[in-house]
Amino acid sequence: MSRVSLFNSPLLLGFEQIERTLDRVAKSSGEGYPPYNIEQIGENGIRITVAVAGFTLGDLQVTIEDNQLVIRGRRQEEDDDERIYLHRGIASRQFQRSFVLADGIEVTGAHTDNGLLHVALERPQVEAPVRTIKIESGEKGQNNAINVANMAE
Repeated sequence: MSRVSLFNSPLLLGFEQIERTLDRVAKSSGEGYPPYNIEQIGENGIRITVAVAGFTLGDLQVTIEDNQLVIRGRRQEEDDDERIYLHRGIASRQFQRSFVLADGIEVTGAHTDNGLLHVALERPQVEAPVRTIKIESGEKGQNNAINVANMAE
């Protein structure tokens, strides 16, 4: 079965990377654990806050892989043989949460506070450059067309 692409129009050239990014976002959107917030901080700042109660600094890892911010948590094994739980409602499973980053987004830091992991990002102010393309006279274009026609004979 072939897949219909949103970017298969001849007017959309070079958008393959965006299509791949949308595929990655669609795959990771079904994740529900751990819960997180994304906040706008100032004009160019973004903060991602992930609930990591029970995880120590050594249990957490924040990496950037192929324009993706990846947050992993893996708790050290405890001696559960010694404990007898009457109710176990605190999740202690490992997790991986991914966020696709736009080009130019920089991770400026991360810290934990009261069971929350805060990851600070900054979106640089981008100025769109305007380029002028030189238009050459028709003689060059005509000469090229004549040369191609002569080669075909």
